[in-house]
Amino acid sequence: MIYFEDLEVGRTTYFGSYEVTREEVIDFARKYDPQPFHLSDEAAANTHFGRLAASGWHSCAMTMAVIARHVVSTEQAGLGSPGVDELRWLKPVYPGDTLHVSSTIVEKRPSQSKPELGSFRSETTVTNQHDAPVLRFTSIVLMRRRPAEG
Repeated sequence: MIYFEDLEVGRTTYFGSYEVTREEVIDFARKYDPQPFHLSDEAAANTHFGRLAASGWHSCAMTMAVIARHVVSTEQAGLGSPGVDELRWLKPVYPGDTLHVSSTIVEKRPSQSKPELGSFRSETTVTNQHDAPVLRFTSIVLMRRRPAEG
């Protein structure tokens, strides 16, 4: 199990990749962001996107899928997140793109009120297959501290 004490400021983790499909882009848009440029090539052709583009919120969901799979597979003692800061969609995400997710820990602090917890902040960057950043945010994550041996 990976605990708060195992984290190092400055450490970068590559979480993995995600292949964006046309079907998933349209399905997500129908359910959660039914703007025309997320639903059809024809509507998107008349916008700055130029073609069907994924919703920014879908890009965030795909990013979370990559991170969550990594966290579960590496048995981290994470306890969720109270939020993200400075979320920016930098470039459109298109069907056929492959997203790559990495994050660098920039700060960690033990909790003052709950000694069994700590938190850390990390800068997450998502790039496409051309290594161009498409999404960036700072996350705050709660983490269990290593139990005392007894």
